[in-house]
Amino acid sequence: MKHIKKLNEQYYEEILGLSQFAFQYVLSENQLGRKKEQLNDQTIWGWIENDQLAAKVHVLTLRVHICGQIMKMGGIADVASWPEYRRGGKIKQLLKQALVEMRKEGHLLSYLHPFSVPFYRKYGWELAFDKVESVIPIQCFKKEWGGKGYAKRMSQSDQLLSVLRKVYTDYVTQFIGALERELDWWNYRIVTDDDVIAVVYNVNHEAEGYIIYKVKDNKLTVKDMAYSTVNGQMLLFEFLYGHDSMASEVVVSLPTGDASKLLVDEPRFEQKVKPYFMARIVDVPAFLHQFSYNRLDDISPFTISIEDDFLSENTGIYRFSNEDNGFVYSTEKNTLPNITISIQRLTQIFLGYSRPMELFNLDLIAGDRQAVEQLEKVVPIGRSYFPDFF
Repeated sequence: MKHIKKLNEQYYEEILGLSQFAFQYVLSENQLGRKKEQLNDQTIWGWIENDQLAAKVHVLTLRVHICGQIMKMGGIADVASWPEYRRGGKIKQLLKQALVEMRKEGHLLSYLHPFSVPFYRKYGWELAFDKVESVIPIQCFKKEWGGKGYAKRMSQSDQLLSVLRKVYTDYVTQFIGALERELDWWNYRIVTDDDVIAVVYNVNHEAEGYIIYKVKDNKLTVKDMAYSTVNGQMLLFEFLYGHDSMASEVVVSLPTGDASKLLVDEPRFEQKVKPYFMARIVDVPAFLHQFSYNRLDDISPFTISIEDDFLSENTGIYRFSNEDNGFVYSTEKNTLPNITISIQRLTQIFLGYSRPMELFNLDLIAGDRQAVEQLEKVVPIGRSYFPDFF
């Protein structure tokens, strides 16, 4: 497309000007410099009209945890256009360009935070992550937790970030879809100068949990928290209660299915489940090849017919058999039990947001029940979780 261009430093002022206008914020000189540094690590596709930037889409190259595998993911961010250039299909074409290039560069997945779910659903993204916004009275943490060890407040340093990264990685591998946070991500996105950071250690002085938070206006707000053991979780809860003279409630986002309400004596605290991030599979054959399936002897061959209206390279029939160790693209006439599934529903299943039989019973996927039952067996059960933002 003659209007689409990969943007370089020459366009940084226009890029940041459009972002500030579209998302209604103002950057200081110091913040502008920091933002420009971040743009160096992004691929930015722009629509140029009359030698000016009309619309743009940013792609962040990231990696995520998927059932024991690390997969390359393209994060879509800062999608914007000037009002006079809206509703002309420019964003649609920029998204298509971004996906095509992602596929070439080995991205298997793409995530985004939607301004409108129906808008991005048209292009293959689908809800894949929720967050549970919780407001917990601090008295809920008043209990003899029995944690073995101690908490220590820490100052930011490379050594501290190494500790946080290890605990975080141990924590998120129990979920599907969380980010593999690189050092720059911690420095730019997670830890800031005014955060309070505490690490909990067991009796052998090994880190088992951490919390990054702020206390203001009688409220303790958790920015980030992770623990690698139940003992670490107990130590963190005990540490939270130590703020009872400063805060009356703890505000925290938790994973769906979090067990905190099973542990506290009074579980009737406020929890709101909110749809959060969307995702889509970018390269179906490569994703299905790399995915780690349950290995079961009683699986008979079946097929899935995948429909991707926006990225037609993914559309096709894929056969599963134990001999192939997963799904392979099939050109044979399909006589096996088959499921017909959209790219959106396929993504939800493989990221742990929905189960095959659940979608089948809702008529959101179609086909032979036998094939759905087989897919139910081979896709591991897990919970999607994405605690970050971009």
